Amino acid sequence: MHHKPALRVALIGYAFMGKIHAQAWQTAPRFFDVDARIDLVVGRDEAAVAEFAHTFDIPRYATDWRDAVNDPEIDAVDICVPGDLHAEISNAALAAGKHVLCEKPLANTAAEAEEMTRLAAEARAHGVQSMVGFSYRGTPALGVMRKLIADGRLGTIRHIRATYLQDWIVDEDFPLVWRLQKAKAGSGSLGDIGAHVIDMAYFLTGQKLTGVSALTETFVKERPLVASQGSLAATAGEGRGTVDVDDAAVFIARTDGGALATFEATRFAAGRKNAIRIEINGSLGSVAFDFERLNEFEFHDHTLPSDEAGFRRILATEPEHPYLSAWWPTGHGLGYEHTFTHEVVEFARAIASGVAPAPSYEDGLYVQRVLDAVERSAAGNAGWVALG
Repeated sequence: MHHKPALRVALIGYAFMGKIHAQAWQTAPRFFDVDARIDLVVGRDEAAVAEFAHTFDIPRYATDWRDAVNDPEIDAVDICVPGDLHAEISNAALAAGKHVLCEKPLANTAAEAEEMTRLAAEARAHGVQSMVGFSYRGTPALGVMRKLIADGRLGTIRHIRATYLQDWIVDEDFPLVWRLQKAKAGSGSLGDIGAHVIDMAYFLTGQKLTGVSALTETFVKERPLVASQGSLAATAGEGRGTVDVDDAAVFIARTDGGALATFEATRFAAGRKNAIRIEINGSLGSVAFDFERLNEFEFHDHTLPSDEAGFRRILATEPEHPYLSAWWPTGHGLGYEHTFTHEVVEFARAIASGVAPAPSYEDGLYVQRVLDAVERSAAGNAGWVALG
């Protein structure tokens, strides 16, 4: 029997996202029918990337991403570095015939994302696939909610209410890490976490935003410079630098399906750690979800008689729920890391079958256009900004 060789992946980046992607690539073939492995990891700090390669049993490492892009042994590139490098690496990788998985948001600007998507479409015509890393799509509960909506169980969608709440920079002396610098990150909470709930609303309902009106705020304008930085923690150094991204963003929107939508993204919700919450109300019912309780969601069926109606908890751990048949017995629950395993499974399977994976670069571009509209609306209190 002819066996198709494993998909050989170059992982670019070895910090927080690099770790979780490395784990996902190593876990996926053990639980799902995919043949893939990381052959090369790339990072600028040679000592740190060598240690990472050793820890994750990755055979090779490099300090220049161009080595990965030009390596004939590599089939796919997984981009887990700050946004200022996404466009250059993705464009070069696709031109070299490598499939690309790129972390969100797709780029630091809408113009960069437009070019990346154009080149991805050209590459796709030659069988080279691309995908953007909206990992939360791999949460089984959201997959069940999406099916309920697609099956018409909520009827006409009237409200989308989405928030992403964190608190990791409430301390005014937390250092000026790269996520707080526009040159590296593009935006603050808006692109880092707001992008996720923008995509989530689209993933669940299939409806896109037609316009937004937004406010953003930077609560702490200066922070200590970074002395040293690990994968998640950082220590403060001498002096202070300017925070030039948003700390929080709130916006209202309309969808192309006639729904009203509200979004909030903040890193200043003291006590909230990774509270991604979305509620969708329709003419026939509602669904509600909170990622801090990621194995369950609430469903209200408004067609039931009022004396037995109400929100009921659905535990999304049944084998017929998305991805669950590969994992544990009913009720045993999944975690954050599983969403990334599901993401790379989708990517690898799409490449093997020659079918374009989702979320596509076009999906990433849509989110980028929304981020851009939010920034334009918030700048100088510009008010309503229509999306094409």
